[in-house]
Amino acid sequence: VQLQASGGGLVQAGGSLRLSCAASGRTFSGSRMGWFRQAPGKERESVASIWWSSGITYYADSVKGRFTISRDNGKNTVYLQMNSLKPEDTAVYYCAANMGAAWDYWGQGTQVTVSS
Repeated sequence: VQLQASGGGLVQAGGSLRLSCAASGRTFSGSRMGWFRQAPGKERESVASIWWSSGITYYADSVKGRFTISRDNGKNTVYLQMNSLKPEDTAVYYCAANMGAAWDYWGQGTQVTVSS
């Protein structure tokens, strides 16, 4: 199983970025896919997640109304559209797959830096 995250970069506050997570190696139809982030000196936190089959989503309070998680079944890819970015959104972002009761698989991370 492989999760390949991409799309990070440097953006000014108020700008937008779209992260992608390409999943391969098995069927993800029964899984929950998520985006996490970890800023320097802080613990990793959940940002958003989506149930692959139903499309039901979850968002952390800090990103509600600004971030949107979605998936493309045909491409086996999960996206995180990030709008109105703030300096506090600066972190390494990771995608992950939960096949049952735990986050079993993780991507390599992509850096998002928001300048003020």
